[in-house]
Amino acid sequence: MPKEFRYRGFTFKEILDMSMDDFIQLLSARARRSLKRGLYYEQRRLLEKIRAAKEGTYTKPIKTHCRDIIILPEMVGLTIHVHNGKEFVPVEIKPEMIGRYLGEFAITNKPVKHGTPGIGASRSSMYVPLK
Repeated sequence: MPKEFRYRGFTFKEILDMSMDDFIQLLSARARRSLKRGLYYEQRRLLEKIRAAKEGTYTKPIKTHCRDIIILPEMVGLTIHVHNGKEFVPVEIKPEMIGRYLGEFAITNKPVKHGTPGIGASRSSMYVPLK
């Protein structure tokens, strides 16, 4: 049987039933401070789209550049397309992501994959056998 998800000792169902103020007290200091300061326009607009999508009135994919919003329990179950600087990366929100930033799940850099050196790339490439 899979282990039931818990966040700071509370089940997901208990977290959904909490008031926002009680939930904010469970978060880490950085996230708590961020939410206590209030949401700015872009974050509020994203939350409105999320609530509309939950109701079923917003049918388009939710796209956002807002990477610095804390993932809240009401976002769980949705797929949000987060901009990584080049394209929108679909991020499916799971309960384990609660309390983290949305941008953490849309990586902004690609790992470097070096190929073989070409002819004239360096002095050592003179000794690389030709194919």
